[in-house]
Amino acid sequence: MELNDRVAVITGGSGGIGQALARAFLAEGARQVVLADLDEAAVQTAAADIGCVGRACDVTDEQQIVDLVEWTLAEHGPIDIFCSNAGAGGQGVLTDAPNDVWQTQWDLHVMSHVYAARAVLPSMIANGEGYLFNTASAAGLLAAMGSGPYSVTKAAAVKLAEFLSITHADDGIKVSVLCPQGVNTAMAPRSLGDGQTDGIIEADELAQVAVDTIRSERFHCLPHPEVEEYVRRKGDDVDRWLGGMQRLRRRTLEG
Repeated sequence: MELNDRVAVITGGSGGIGQALARAFLAEGARQVVLADLDEAAVQTAAADIGCVGRACDVTDEQQIVDLVEWTLAEHGPIDIFCSNAGAGGQGVLTDAPNDVWQTQWDLHVMSHVYAARAVLPSMIANGEGYLFNTASAAGLLAAMGSGPYSVTKAAAVKLAEFLSITHADDGIKVSVLCPQGVNTAMAPRSLGDGQTDGIIEADELAQVAVDTIRSERFHCLPHPEVEEYVRRKGDDVDRWLGGMQRLRRRTLEG
């Protein structure tokens, strides 16, 4: 899909990745970008700085997602691409991650994508085309040490994107899943010493990879290209991969 003259909605729009995607889409000639985020003042400021429009939206509330889609359709016409991008970190494994952390991560990283797809797919299918661009994480393809709720829900986000691609390809719907490692945003890891990232990239660099992925309609959007090889190795021998991750965890704990 080319982004010229397209209408895009981006949730998590006040953050670094959301803003970078908006700038990149507009640079490609997008007709309109709608930024959405929980904090209305922050998203309106971001939209004004970028030159698009902003809307307050809690993506864990399905009705608010429905309202966002209906408002965009009424004000700006058919939505060509919906970037379900909102997310947040979640620390802990099992004994030290309470149920409310697991539920919050599930609602934010999985159900928000479900709500977005439910809301926007009918109009996309009626138009014969559309693009779902869902943000997950390299942790969803691999793992993030010490972040059980984050890793598990991001893995579910990847699986949901696969399911959407399989189910709606014949409806003209394209799907990509964004799976970065470290990005220089508020969620960036504070240290590179745990071996869990191959370097922190800038959000604008990620956005250009996203544009290229959308143009070529690839499923995996991998701003850190090394991730593709890690996933291949995992698929070739999952027991060997698990052993390597167990050793990495031990080194992390010892360090």
